[in-house]
Amino acid sequence: MSFRNAGTLLFLGGTQFILAMVIAEAVYPGYSVSGNYISDLGVGPAAGIFNFSIVLLGTAGILASYLIQRASQSIVPALFSIAGAGAVGVGVFPETTGAIHPIVSLIAFLFGGLAAIAAYRFEKSPLNYLSVLLGALALIALALFTSHIYLGLGPGGMERMIAYPILLWLIGFGSQLMTRT
Repeated sequence: MSFRNAGTLLFLGGTQFILAMVIAEAVYPGYSVSGNYISDLGVGPAAGIFNFSIVLLGTAGILASYLIQRASQSIVPALFSIAGAGAVGVGVFPETTGAIHPIVSLIAFLFGGLAAIAAYRFEKSPLNYLSVLLGALALIALALFTSHIYLGLGPGGMERMIAYPILLWLIGFGSQLMTRT
């Protein structure tokens, strides 16, 4: 039952965040997916939507990590907890709060990508291979992003190449956990 509940939390957390981010982008006048950072949504006219949603995402990750840890000994729950805490930090400390915002963003992205890779041993095929691929893609995009190499996508587009693989994996992993007995 712990796996099912954890999976439900991860599925709902990832899904609601993707939907809320799309809504926040739509209600933010002049927002550019390629030119604006994702976190710009946390300080503009969509701040309430974005910040609440990312705090929910992080909280879901922390709660799921607790449930997974109770049912299995693995490094995955620790990585989830750290990534979840980073996501909560992004919502609590928007980019206008100074140096803490980039730190919590890095924590969410880095540990989210590492969790996707580490979950390999938890998952059934083919998701186990896809999670490694998605985690590696997120980490490569993170390295490019921090090096200011955007590959023509702009900073916002490259940042999404970090976030989207993690979010898509999170939904897939949550789905798989929901079917465990």
